[in-house]
Amino acid sequence: MRKAKISALAAATVFSATALTGCSQTSASHDNKTASPTAVTIPLPTTPTISTLDPSQWGAQILIDQGTVMEGLYGYSPTGKIVPKIATHYTVSKDGLVWTFYLRHNAKWSNGKPVTANDFYYAWMRVASPDNTTGAVWASVMTYVKNVVQYHAGSVPASQVGLKVINPYEIQLTLSVPHNILGAMVISGSMPLYAPSIKAHPNDWYLPQNFVGDGPYIIKSFMPNGKITLVRNPNYVGAPGEVNVGNVQMINVIPGPTVPVEDFMADRLDAAVIPTPSDYRYVVTHPQLKAQLHSQSDNQVEYLEWDKSTEASPLEKLQVRQAIAMAIDRAPIVNNVLSGMGGITNVFGFPGWPTYSLQKPLPYDVQKAQQLLAQAGYPGGKGMPTLYLYTQTTSDNPNSVPIAEALAEELKQNLDINFKIVPEASTMYGNIVWGGLNQGIHPGYVVGGGTPNFSDANSLPIGANQEVLFAGTVGPLDYRVHASNYYYPTYDPDDVKEFGNPDNPNMGVKWSDWLPLQKAAEADIKYLDAWTAKQPAAYQKVLVASGQATNAQQWTNLMNAWKQAKTPADKHTAWVNAWKFVGDYSAGNGGANIGLNGQVWDDEHMPHDVYLATMWNAELNGAISQKAEDDLTANIDNFMLQQGYGIPLYYFKTFYLEKPGLTGIEANPWSWGNLFQMQYLHTN
Repeated sequence: MRKAKISALAAATVFSATALTGCSQTSASHDNKTASPTAVTIPLPTTPTISTLDPSQWGAQILIDQGTVMEGLYGYSPTGKIVPKIATHYTVSKDGLVWTFYLRHNAKWSNGKPVTANDFYYAWMRVASPDNTTGAVWASVMTYVKNVVQYHAGSVPASQVGLKVINPYEIQLTLSVPHNILGAMVISGSMPLYAPSIKAHPNDWYLPQNFVGDGPYIIKSFMPNGKITLVRNPNYVGAPGEVNVGNVQMINVIPGPTVPVEDFMADRLDAAVIPTPSDYRYVVTHPQLKAQLHSQSDNQVEYLEWDKSTEASPLEKLQVRQAIAMAIDRAPIVNNVLSGMGGITNVFGFPGWPTYSLQKPLPYDVQKAQQLLAQAGYPGGKGMPTLYLYTQTTSDNPNSVPIAEALAEELKQNLDINFKIVPEASTMYGNIVWGGLNQGIHPGYVVGGGTPNFSDANSLPIGANQEVLFAGTVGPLDYRVHASNYYYPTYDPDDVKEFGNPDNPNMGVKWSDWLPLQKAAEADIKYLDAWTAKQPAAYQKVLVASGQATNAQQWTNLMNAWKQAKTPADKHTAWVNAWKFVGDYSAGNGGANIGLNGQVWDDEHMPHDVYLATMWNAELNGAISQKAEDDLTANIDNFMLQQGYGIPLYYFKTFYLEKPGLTGIEANPWSWGNLFQMQYLHTN
């Protein structure tokens, strides 16, 4: 059963994938070529704080877990490319499902023991374990592995998970669907762990007296939510042909200060991220500080996103959406509101992003925009109702409301369209940006953003695919209104009328209650099997996961569970489970669970251009070549751009200060604009 879920975007493309049977080589390693002992102090965010180093949990600890104190099969190079670390190379089966990784024989733990495939197996199964209820499975390579979802839910044993150790230096993963998993190999949830230490000290294995790591640094001191001191790992052996570590002997990681520029000037920090436009303006007006200023593009684009309202409005017309997209001048937003702390873009990316040159944005052309608005029946904005512009609150993002104000002023001046700015609290704001349909949202846009968590093909569009992740969210008004039955009420009213109300405890206890579901399920399954068989081969690969139970098999299991139920209460529960397989119901927070009935209706009524965008997005999930990923992403991007559903404004940049003689500073371009990959720090 397909489900529409809230996505936080879990990531972007692999910038530099190695060949399927080889690995790339870069400059010579700095391993163990150290100068006199050196120490640097680096700030990390106070929110979220670092209370643990557990790589299975998603939090600020990933900034030092992945690559600095823990090293995976692959890692980020000093320039952000994905390069081999513990691995020598990998191979992929022709169908893209079986990935085999080969390990170096000389990699060591900090206690001198060899790093083997068993260490990766232990760590990855620990992430996915049903006992690890807070484990961020989605932030590890295990999210793609066959039967991991079922294992994490406790419904299948570990033996059925598609992961096995071939020998101490060879590990194999069998995926649910074809997918390029190389980007997942570098993130914290894919790091290995030394099992004996964790088994002996399950609650504090990461404290200095218990910590065993395989990265360039190890833990000397650790204060939860406070200072962490890292020192060089004497047993570390880096990958040949790669830059693996700098020459800094000690790194003091401290909670992010409230006044980073002042602390940097007072020599309390060796590097500092500049948090606000006012701090940036101060730095650029002081020559000594400006000389120590650096910047790096983040993998994040801020854009206007159509808010997917189900109320009638002029935005139903393509010309109106295109006119708005063409009437926005991005320069004042970047130069005035952000004080230059960003880069202008009209595509979902920035110079150097893999799909940057493949996108076809609408140009900034006020005269053409005015013509389009007139063609739509609103000359000079006459007759246009006030539209809505949703933003974050000032407390969540100080720039959001000023950006909305600048946009509203431009569109008033250029098209005479009025906007009402509505700051939304974080939950509702997130539902609008990253969810499907939300009740009570009026026609307009939301100032949204796409920020990948790590390198992955699904996030290569940098948020452009948010509009096609959820059934019924883009397309004609009547299409969206029907789809709102999946999102707004607890249960789809049409399905309640056909099958009965799941909240009624007396329903589902008699065979006569079951028959309507039986009839619908059989008809839906027959239709969906025939529909799927007509789809392109690449689309079919991701529609039907290898080894997964078919709709018919799942329905048989549900029917048997109902027949075997002994009490009326058990019969009702089994009937509700079957109802939810066939019918549609709300997941809340802008999400929906779409059953067989909803899938059939959607396949029958989906507009062709929306179908193509949905297909491209699904195929992107199953692509394993960089060219296929880039081409599919560009198709999605251009659909959003040309339809006026997404209007990129600017890309984020991290500005930071670093002391003279200190190099190797790398700003995290993924989830947060902080510093990471500290293993590359080097002092002159």
